Amino acid sequence: MFIGEYEHSVDAKGRVIMPAKLREDIGEKFILTKGLDGCLFAYSQKEWLNFEEKLKTLPLTNKNARDFVRFFLSGAIECEIDKQGRFLIPANLRTYATLDKEIVILGVGTRIEIWNRDVWNKSGETISADEIAENMDKLLGI
Repeated sequence: MFIGEYEHSVDAKGRVIMPAKLREDIGEKFILTKGLDGCLFAYSQKEWLNFEEKLKTLPLTNKNARDFVRFFLSGAIECEIDKQGRFLIPANLRTYATLDKEIVILGVGTRIEIWNRDVWNKSGETISADEIAENMDKLLGI
C-alpha cells in the first residue's frame, strides 16, 4: 500500500526521483497516466492490470463510460525507473498536470499521485477535514 507525502522537483529533462519508500512497491516499471483533479496517477503493473479489468467491464454503449476509458488509456505510458531512482514524465503529462519545477508525490493506497506543489497546497484550502468526514457516511454507507 502506498502512503506518505514527498516533495521533489522536476529536472530540465522532465525526470523525477521516485521516493525510495514508494520505489519498492511501484516496481522497476510502472504505468503513469492522467489522473483526476489535475494530477497524474501512477500504478504498479499489478494494480494497472486490476484497473484495466475494471475498465473492460464498462459498457461500450455508454458515452460517459467511453469518455472515462479514453481519458485514462490515451494518456497512459509505461515508465521505467533508472539506476538513480529517476523516471521521465513525458511532456504531454507534465503539461496536463502543470508540472513545472516543484511537485508533491503522494502515496494513496493502490496508486501514487503526482501534483504541482502549488495546486496541491491550494487544494487543502478548499475543503476541510470536517467536510470530508461529513461526507464519508455517504461513501461508506455508515
